[in-house]
Amino acid sequence: MVSGKSLKVSEAAPRAPKAPAAAPSHQSGHRERLRERARAGGLAALPDYELLELYLFRSLPRGDVKPLAKALLARFGSFAGVIGASVEELKIVSGVGEAAAVELKILHEATLRAGRETIAKRPVISSWTALLGYVRVALANESREQFRVLFLDKKNQLIADEVMNHGTVDHAPVYPREVMRRALELASSNVILLHNHPSGDPTPSRPDIEMTKQIIAAGKALGIVVHDHLVVGREGVASFKALGLI
Repeated sequence: MVSGKSLKVSEAAPRAPKAPAAAPSHQSGHRERLRERARAGGLAALPDYELLELYLFRSLPRGDVKPLAKALLARFGSFAGVIGASVEELKIVSGVGEAAAVELKILHEATLRAGRETIAKRPVISSWTALLGYVRVALANESREQFRVLFLDKKNQLIADEVMNHGTVDHAPVYPREVMRRALELASSNVILLHNHPSGDPTPSRPDIEMTKQIIAAGKALGIVVHDHLVVGREGVASFKALGLI
């Protein structure tokens, strides 16, 4: 005899077996392998595109950045060219957003500050190799002409490195009286003039030579010596003094 109470039958579905953990993606594996190679062999052993990859990991935490690193190097010609490009220029490259562009400019500024500290700790004219390295980082990859002055004290130690003017792709107007006025404000006894040629060729032009003569003449009247004028391009650095132009 069956009672009036109905029997309850469990309707719960059988528990599905647990899915296996997802295997690490190829990209996460690549990033870790690249970091491991950097730890094991040192950053100096990495080619430029891999060093750039490592840096891009900071602002682009996912995805394959190797093609982007190679595209940046192809666009700007070198590692120095990449970090020396402006934020606007960097963002032209597909895949580079504001965050990645700013990160690269932070690296450029850090490199500049490290170089400036090196030349500031001793007389600039006795640390010429360090100075040349610094001016290349500062100016070689600028897309517009920029005129700067290194203001030095009586011992030829750096007081200040200042941009006196920005210009176009082939001209930056310079006013000798402004250079000398600033030298007097800083109590600078000696100066080194700097400017870049965005064309890449550092050979001084006729206007460069004439402008330098005017600054030298203005300095003589005030007892301020122009040690040199360095013209910086991607192809190298030209020294007026070495060329016999001063």
